[in-house]
Amino acid sequence: MSSSWGTNIELSIFGESHGQAIGIVIGNLPAGIQLDMVDIRRQMKRRAPGLNIMSTPRKEKDEVQIMSGLMGDVTTGAPLCAMIYNSDQHSKDYSLLQECMRPGHSDYPAYIKYKGFNDVRGGGHFSGRITAPIVFAGSVAKQILKQKGIVIGAHIQSIKDVYDDSFGVDISSQDIENMLQQQYPTLNSHVFEKMQATIEEARINCDSVGGMIECAILNVPAGIGNPFFDSIESHLSPLLFSIPAVKSVSFGLGEKITELYGHEANDCYYYDDEKVKTKTNHNGGITGGISNGMPIIFRVGIKPTPSISQVQQTVNIKTKENTELEIIGRHDPCIVPRAVVVVESMAALGILDMMKDI
Repeated sequence: MSSSWGTNIELSIFGESHGQAIGIVIGNLPAGIQLDMVDIRRQMKRRAPGLNIMSTPRKEKDEVQIMSGLMGDVTTGAPLCAMIYNSDQHSKDYSLLQECMRPGHSDYPAYIKYKGFNDVRGGGHFSGRITAPIVFAGSVAKQILKQKGIVIGAHIQSIKDVYDDSFGVDISSQDIENMLQQQYPTLNSHVFEKMQATIEEARINCDSVGGMIECAILNVPAGIGNPFFDSIESHLSPLLFSIPAVKSVSFGLGEKITELYGHEANDCYYYDDEKVKTKTNHNGGITGGISNGMPIIFRVGIKPTPSISQVQQTVNIKTKENTELEIIGRHDPCIVPRAVVVVESMAALGILDMMKDI
């Protein structure tokens, strides 16, 4: 089972949802970086479960314990190892799932791949719980990037069929900072009430909903990235698709750009004093796989939470019979709000990896 990633920086994640702890090792970080641990704790709370009415009742403080690589909140150059101990597991809720495969989950393909030895409790290593150490690593990356003037922020683009506005071509760092002061960041201050009502309706009906997250990366200088195999799109996409439940990734207008004529799709250049900008940003700040200096904009689509309390059809791999399954446990009716900071974190790690030697 692969758990490592990185070209310039190195990441290795470990742990299971109901194991003793989860964590991450970040290698090849520069020494002498002062980390703001207060901000890191704030970022961790954005993802943590049990802190709002729309998330799973499972309560985890997600307190990070640094095992190595930090002294006096300053990186030493050694691998930075962070652990988060699990404390609120109800493992008995998952005993039936050794035999009955949950629809929409990794249970069946993981059972085949790992010959039945995979940990199904809370999803094991497949669980969204493993994104907690990713948020820690991403928070470190965001702080390093901020020293270079690069700011990253995301908002809830949609919940089911309720949509927020989209980032404009003139989005600023201050706009991002203001947006991230919200518990549930949206650009339209009124839209989240409708989103919340949609999530609550799904919860009452023992169901779930998905949605979209739109992310902006500001102030990346022109010239970052390469064509083909190491374009910005191809570097970020594997990280974004590594987030559990992400089913689509698109940059700029995404598939909508296919509906335009060439003269509409092209982002025309102009000088703003001595800085080159584009009048539109349909290509999301990336052309030829390389940053053009405009905001890098992308969206990720997140499917409805597969764990729902409705009775569903499935199979029992022990008796080899068709059966029905009602999932018991504590689950989010919608994971999109908690995933916003995860998307930001993956974006920060990807951009830092591409810029580390710049």
